[in-house]
Amino acid sequence: MIDFTNLPIRNKTYTGANGSKISVIYNGEQYMLKFPVSPSRNKEMSYTNGCVSEYIGCHIFDSIGIPVQETLLGTYTKNGKEMIVVACKDFTSSGIVLQDFASLKNTIIDSEHNGYGTELSDILRAMEEQRAINPRKLKEWFWDIFIVDALIGNWDRHNGNWGFLYEVDTDRMKIAPVYDCGSCLFPQADEVIMQKVLDEQEERDLRIFQIPLSGIKINDKKINYHTFLSSLKYPDCNRALKRIAPKIDLKKICAIINDTPYITDLQKAFYKTMLTERKEKIIDFAFQKLRRRERTMEQER
Repeated sequence: MIDFTNLPIRNKTYTGANGSKISVIYNGEQYMLKFPVSPSRNKEMSYTNGCVSEYIGCHIFDSIGIPVQETLLGTYTKNGKEMIVVACKDFTSSGIVLQDFASLKNTIIDSEHNGYGTELSDILRAMEEQRAINPRKLKEWFWDIFIVDALIGNWDRHNGNWGFLYEVDTDRMKIAPVYDCGSCLFPQADEVIMQKVLDEQEERDLRIFQIPLSGIKINDKKINYHTFLSSLKYPDCNRALKRIAPKIDLKKICAIINDTPYITDLQKAFYKTMLTERKEKIIDFAFQKLRRRERTMEQER
C-alpha cells in the first residue's frame, strides 16, 4: 500500500483531459500522479475507476511483452478525502521530449484533416509518408496496440495519447512506451453495474459486441472491434493478430487482477470475466477465422 500524499512535488506539468495530474518524486524517480475524474455518464459514482483501469491496462500490455509505462496504485488524501490514484513513471528526461502522433501527423495531413483527426485512412497515410520512424515498424506498433486495446476495451486511443520520444541533441525519434490506458475496462461501471454484468450474459455481450467502440474511425464512424477484426480486411492488422493473440496469457492477466490492490472481489471477478470473454469472442474468434482462411488458401494452391 502506497500513500502518495506527502511526496515532493515538481513544477512539471502534463497535458491531457482525463483528470488532474501532478508531478511527484517517489523513490528518487519522477512520476506523473493521475487523479480519478468525475463520471460523465454514471452519476451514481463519486469518481470513475480510471486509475484502476490505467494500472491494470498497462500491466496487461507488459504481460504481452509490449513496452509500456510503469504504473503504481496508491492513495492520496485531498481536502480530507482519501482517493485511489495511479502513479505513471515519467519516461522523459532532460533532452528527451514526448511528442504525440498528432504532431507528426500534422506534418503530413492537410489542415482540414488535422493531426487529432482519427480517420483510419489518414492515420495509415501519415504513418506511410512520415520519415522519422521506419514506416513498417511504426505500422506494426500501431496494429499491435490496436489488438490489445480491443482486448481491454479501450475507447479513447487517439492521436494525442501515443507517440514518440524525441532526442533533442541527436534529432532522433523512437517510439515511446504505451501510455494512457485509463479509458479501458469500463471505468464508469460501479458495483451495481458490475454485478448485473456478471449475472446476465446479455449485459456481457453488449460490452463485447457493441461497446466500447475504438476511438479510430472509418468513414467518420467509430470502429467496432469485433466487426473490424473478424472482417480480416486489413493485412497489417491480421499480421498483428497473429503476433499478439498467442501472447495473451489469461493466467498472467488473472494474476495481475488478483494482485491489484484496493479493489473488491466483485471488481476482480468483473475484470476477469470481461477479459476472458472479450479474448474468446473478439481476439480468439478473429484469430481462428484467420487461421482457417489461411489453411484453405494453402490447400487450394
